[in-house]
Amino acid sequence: MKTIMLVCAAGMSTSLLVTKMKKAAEAKGVEADIFAVSASDVDATLEKKDIDVLLLGPQVKFMKKQFEPKLAEKGIPIDSINMQYYGMMNGEKVLEQALTLIAAKA
Repeated sequence: MKTIMLVCAAGMSTSLLVTKMKKAAEAKGVEADIFAVSASDVDATLEKKDIDVLLLGPQVKFMKKQFEPKLAEKGIPIDSINMQYYGMMNGEKVLEQALTLIAAKA
């Protein structure tokens, strides 16, 4: 089971992307817990949930440096969602991005 956390400004715009990523995961036979939280909920979520990767929406990618130290000590990869994939709500490509990051840390 892969746990993928998406982060955006309010947690709303990524909800459609989460739905599309879940469909893509199902089609590929990948067991994944994919969810979105607002940037202000990241710390609380990390305390209560083990995640495999954190992806930042384009509107909060500037926060990457803020989150990197916390995630590095837990060995959690972080990246910004490709803007083109986000704009097109391409759940399959964003899922691939997440799975590539998880595989790279293994």
